[in-house]
Amino acid sequence: MADSAVRSSKVSRPFSAQDFGIVEKILRDRYAFFEEIREGVGLQAKMKSMLVSSVTFFAIYGAVMGSSHSLFQTISSGVKLPLLFLATLFVCVPSLYFFSLLFGSNQSLRQSLSVILTAITVTSVLLLSCAPITLFFLLTTPSQYQFFKLLNVAIFTISGLMGVVFLYQGIKVVSGSDTEGATTRKWVLIAWMFVYAFVGSQMAWTIRPFIGAPGTPFEIFRQLGGNFYGNILYSFGEILGYMVVR
Repeated sequence: MADSAVRSSKVSRPFSAQDFGIVEKILRDRYAFFEEIREGVGLQAKMKSMLVSSVTFFAIYGAVMGSSHSLFQTISSGVKLPLLFLATLFVCVPSLYFFSLLFGSNQSLRQSLSVILTAITVTSVLLLSCAPITLFFLLTTPSQYQFFKLLNVAIFTISGLMGVVFLYQGIKVVSGSDTEGATTRKWVLIAWMFVYAFVGSQMAWTIRPFIGAPGTPFEIFRQLGGNFYGNILYSFGEILGYMVVR
């Protein structure tokens, strides 16, 4: 009776410090972790731990980004960055799952979601590891808004690419590379990853700002207009002295 009470109390807790231990497990032995997903071992617990970890890490990094502007921007960015990745996940997961089924995949929706959450968790922990770098440049180049913005774009790009590597490896392990239609599913996955990147960048543009331009009042959301890629080119132009970004 006492043992069952202890077990039920552990299950009822919304999160615990043990949830963050899953990050080390993923990074140390990713293939064993993917094999467990393939076998359906503890998928619910894994998804919960990855969700808790990634949301926490994204919130911390978002707060670091927003701290370049104001307290309100710090709080806003700390909330919006986890929402950005969760919203992108919600938009893109159905397409990967159903296209994979169409071309012979035997993995369940939970398995697909677990693999994608693995990639997102890796991205989040790499962002967190770069937070001291971001803080360093924030403190040493306080008036270089465009440089700080491009620095964060570079950090997100590198972290996201590493997450994509984990996603690609995970899908191969969970789906099985020797099953019928494996080659077609590989190209479906590659195409989906590009779609995910475009959706994520446009989603980020839609719910910006995350940093906040100096001298401007705090805004939760900015008026729609332009696009992410054009703004990045303008930022490069301002750093090189060719134009001024408003």
